[in-house]
Amino acid sequence: MTAIEFTYHISKVSKSLKPFAMRLTKDSEDANDLLQDTLLKAFTNRDKYADGTNLKAWLYTIMKNTFITNYQRMVRKNTFIDTSDNLHYINSFENSTENEAAGKFVMDDINRAVNALEEAYRTPFMLYYRGFKYHEIADRLRIPIGTVKNRIHIARKELKDKLYVYAHAF
Repeated sequence: MTAIEFTYHISKVSKSLKPFAMRLTKDSEDANDLLQDTLLKAFTNRDKYADGTNLKAWLYTIMKNTFITNYQRMVRKNTFIDTSDNLHYINSFENSTENEAAGKFVMDDINRAVNALEEAYRTPFMLYYRGFKYHEIADRLRIPIGTVKNRIHIARKELKDKLYVYAHAF
């Protein structure tokens, strides 16, 4: 395939790449850069493209791999290395300590919210939380499996409403 033919085929497919780039980067400028990098890589590596291969899938793969490479490069660039005798990463969380008081407050709120549920909803929810399957809960409580699913759904919904302040906190 000549360079002109290859460019023509890419131009037909490239319109579908922009939305994918937006989903990956979540930013218009970064998406444009990613699209440009992808098309440049595709053109410079056109000799590696085999006729009959799905061009769109090939371009999507190049874009995904380019995004991952750029992301990894950014993470490495933002990792600070301490050059003292200890030689450890400054932004390493291995030796970090969290504020356990905040966690205790959250757990207290969660326990209060669960205990405030009606017994009919709390029991199936807690059994499900402990790892029981729907059919096991239904057998244990002697109620239909649909009722178990419904009560767990309602319990989750009520807990979500009561604990909305923690939705984006962590």
